[in-house]
Formats: sequence, structure tokens, C-alpha cells
Amino acid sequence: MLQIRFHGRGGQGVVTAAEMLSVAAFEQGRHAQAFPSFGSERTGAPVVAFCRIADSEIRLREPIVAPDVLIVQDPTLLHQVDVFQGLQADGYVLINSRRDFHALGLSEIELRFRADRLMTVPATEIALKHLGRPLPNAVMLGGFAALSGLITLDALAHAIGQKFKGKVADGNVAAASEAFLFVSRQMQELTDVEAN
Repeated sequence: MLQIRFHGRGGQGVVTAAEMLSVAAFEQGRHAQAFPSFGSERTGAPVVAFCRIADSEIRLREPIVAPDVLIVQDPTLLHQVDVFQGLQADGYVLINSRRDFHALGLSEIELRFRADRLMTVPATEIALKHLGRPLPNAVMLGGFAALSGLITLDALAHAIGQKFKGKVADGNVAAASEAFLFVSRQMQELTDVEAN
């Protein structure tokens, strides 16, 4: 079972991201569940959402404390909340930022986890370009698809199309596709550096 934890702030579409990821996984014939964890938070307050993906029925219902994947939609949370708590040793981390892990003050994380599974993507910039609004959720999912290879871009596009319609859906698909290409290029550069 793959367990994904999303961190962000109210109004960034954190819960919607978890839901769309579960729909994309379901589209690929897998079992999935998504649920949020928040109280009476307002826009801008920290929000956590969870997604589980498995090949068989999922019976767990509790929050994810040992994630395989962390998707951080707001980098200002990195030094306010322990977003890395419980992350599995071979886990994936995707952060919404143009800066790399070192520049974000996360050198310790680079040393503790696999470099090929740690990535940043300028999701807010990409969202502004395609949507005119700073909503990084679909963008982050496009980056996650490239980083992990666990969902396809086609399945993600279908999930986006179920959640949104018209220009909003088209903009989100375009933004997710750009993030997919961005992360794919970053991963190729890492591979090239390691090969030399």
C-alpha cells in the first residue's frame, strides 16, 4: 500500500489534490481513498490531507503517520511544521518551490533520504501561468506522476476532468503536464550527473 500525505494551507486545494490523486489511481484499476485532517481552520491555516493507494481493498481509516510520499504545497510550512515526521527511508518528497533542498535549508533531509526521490517544482508559478491563480494542487500531482511513475498523466488528466470543467479543467491539465515535463527533465539531469 502506498501512503501519501499532503501538507499545505487552507485555500490551496490540498484536499482536492488528495481526492484527484485517488480518482487517478482508481482510473488505473487500483483501490484508493482520500480524506482530510482539519478542524475549524480558516484560509491560510495549515491543512493536511491523506491518500492511500493499493492493489486490494483498503480497510485502514486512520491518519497517515508513516508516509511513503510527502507532497508539500506550501514551502513556508517546512520550518513551522514537522512535515517530514514518519517519512519512510525510501520515501518520495515533492515540494512547491523553485529553490532546491539545500537552498530551502533542508540539507539534513538530502543526507537522510534518497536524492533521486527528492524534488522541487515551481508549482505556484506554473499555476499562475495556466490558471491565473496560485493554486498548486494539480501542478503538484503532475510533478508527482513524473517523480514516482505511480500514476500516469492520462489518468491524472481524467481525474482533473472529473473535478473541473471547461477552461478550468484545461488549465489544470496544461499546468499538470508542464510540471510533469519539468520534473522529468530534473530527474534526467540527476541521472546524467550520476552517470558522469
